[in-house]
Amino acid sequence: MHASVSRPSRRAVLAGTAAAAALTAVPVAPRRAHAAEDAADGTTAYRWRNVVIGGTGFITGVLFHPRVRGLAYARTDIGGAYRWDDRAARWTPLLDHIGWDDWNLLGVEAMAVDPAHPDRLYLACGTYSQAWSGNGAILRSEDRGRTWRRTDLTVKLGANEDGRGTGERLLVDPRDSDTLWLGTRHDGLWRSSDRGATWAPAPGFPATATATGQGVTLLVAAGRTVHAGWGDADGSAPNLFRTTDGTTWHAVPGQPSGTAAKVPVRAAYEAHSRELYVTYADAPGPNGQSTGSVHKLRTTDGRWTDVTPVEPGGTGDDGSTDSFGYGGVAVDARRPGTVVVSTNNRWAAVDTLFRTTDGGRTWTSLKESAVLDVSETPYLRWGEEQPKFGWWIQAVALDPYDSKHLVYGTGATLYGTRDLRHWAPQIRGLEETSVTQLISPPRGRAHLLSGSRDIGVMHHERLTASPARGMATNPVSGSATGLAQAVRRPAYVVRAGWGDHGNGAYSRDGGITWAPFASQPGIAKDAPGPIATNADGSVLLWSFVHWDGTKHPAYRSADNGTTWTEVPSFPKGATPVADPVDPTVLYAYDTDAGTLLASADGGRSFTARATGLPAGDSQFKLVAAPGRSGDLWLSTKWNGLYRSTDGGTTFTKVDSCWASHTLGFGKAADGADYPAIYQVGSTEAITAVYRSDDEARTWTRINDDQHQWGWTGETITGDPRVHGRVYLATNGRGIQYGEPT
Repeated sequence: MHASVSRPSRRAVLAGTAAAAALTAVPVAPRRAHAAEDAADGTTAYRWRNVVIGGTGFITGVLFHPRVRGLAYARTDIGGAYRWDDRAARWTPLLDHIGWDDWNLLGVEAMAVDPAHPDRLYLACGTYSQAWSGNGAILRSEDRGRTWRRTDLTVKLGANEDGRGTGERLLVDPRDSDTLWLGTRHDGLWRSSDRGATWAPAPGFPATATATGQGVTLLVAAGRTVHAGWGDADGSAPNLFRTTDGTTWHAVPGQPSGTAAKVPVRAAYEAHSRELYVTYADAPGPNGQSTGSVHKLRTTDGRWTDVTPVEPGGTGDDGSTDSFGYGGVAVDARRPGTVVVSTNNRWAAVDTLFRTTDGGRTWTSLKESAVLDVSETPYLRWGEEQPKFGWWIQAVALDPYDSKHLVYGTGATLYGTRDLRHWAPQIRGLEETSVTQLISPPRGRAHLLSGSRDIGVMHHERLTASPARGMATNPVSGSATGLAQAVRRPAYVVRAGWGDHGNGAYSRDGGITWAPFASQPGIAKDAPGPIATNADGSVLLWSFVHWDGTKHPAYRSADNGTTWTEVPSFPKGATPVADPVDPTVLYAYDTDAGTLLASADGGRSFTARATGLPAGDSQFKLVAAPGRSGDLWLSTKWNGLYRSTDGGTTFTKVDSCWASHTLGFGKAADGADYPAIYQVGSTEAITAVYRSDDEARTWTRINDDQHQWGWTGETITGDPRVHGRVYLATNGRGIQYGEPT
């Protein structure tokens, strides 16, 4: 996430009907689809890859293995976990096999390695702890994440909630590799004695959970002693506990108190001096922190020392209060007394890393001498001349085999250095974008335009490199809410999104450069929603939906956004859809009423056509088939797929699939007279990605069990220039594109 652009981020909860639906069991469908790898029609297997952007999400933890050179793992809040390949200098995703029904497990709350058994890896998975989400699970691997065994928990975890950047809540006991500890947010401390296969509450843990949802914030071994941080204390009660025998727990004597030490955020043990360094803040972060501190505990005699580099509360360069907390902490395994800590939520002076080589007596900020090279991921400039050093810095890690190999996570990337001065994103292979819009133009330099949460709109001139121009600017937007292209005039593209300097823009060169609309409706700043342009680009139709779901009237412009007029007959909050042939015709599906509405006067007025269709879910989606007027397809999740060939006057249910979540079109197969159709839906028990080359009479599954990416119901499109190529939006694993091998 980038905080300079206001309003909702990609970390928004899949709430309400969407979340409930994602967890609903459904009966086996009567019709099967062919699997891509053994399709009866001869279709070959698909190769799936990420469209390269580079990072784009919150890196919540990085863990180097203490005994294996070059082995490290990273976790994210909604995009799974990764293993670092030092020779290839890239990350390998480990959880792409997570399927639709298990989408909640793509958020990784914590991870643990076993120092005595280098191939063992443990993940605590669960994105949300709300009532509508599923319980968490422990994933166990004996081969560094290549294969997994799973233990379902009876408690919920919260990898995408406040406190997700705190220390690892999962730990292999230093006395016994068969014993694991798990800290939860609402259910205290848990223990396993069989390497994570079964779990039970740990008896004797003295802290009691509250409604704040933090619970155990960290677990760390100091020699043979296990320490647990507690995030629900009030600043006066103890918040750091320890056990020396794995049975009895006690508050650590002499621990700091007060607002600046209210929440223990992270901890790291320096074995040479036998000192435990702990970072604190007044809130768990990544937002909402205003003060904090750093303390160290000498475990040999129990002495605490305040080693805070800079006390929060000064004055920033702009005159505002320099408030912040402390976040990450890492110790140098090769150099005693060398420690790195990070500030967090420091917006006045910008976050930094502090480094000490004398056990915290003196500190040096690394930000001022840093040379940042973001040429591989230009979007990190966020429309500015220079990138920021970082924000949301809670994950900091030092390579135990290279004292100058230091990495830190931000809300958008993972920076790394080998000399403590020159920094670049160490992000190859790690793609965490939450994608909301995809367009594959029929011609032009780019085969893909995308809109995403947090990083706005991008023009992908290459699929294998991050866009050279970065995110769309003039204006910069955070989360994109709309993206549309004039089918008969594809150089004309419009977009909408959250931003502080305008919420809508147009492009006359296919999305390479942009200009803001000359004006915008007053509601646009607070509730930018989806936008459409008609077939020839002469009309704009902009719908408005607040982030809390409140719907507002749509507005129309016939002069490229210079003036706007309300369209009272357009259903509030609906997504406008342009007819691809007739510029006078536009459509909208009223998901509240189950009614298809159409305009025959260029969007000035809308009238109802088909009624009595499925209703009650804002994620139902209407799309128009390219090159055909009035050929509409309606995806209504478990209510099925519907089609109209008369402009929405009547709809017929498609009986070749029983669930459809999102649908798009691509180049027709050789000899076919209808575009290839792609959808995320169900023709059997599993929700998967399908292609049809015969107008939806039959479907072929084109993903496989190792490529599922959790929830993929947002948008999909084929490539109009390459048959078989498909682009798929994920919620945390970026843009996936598949091609027949």
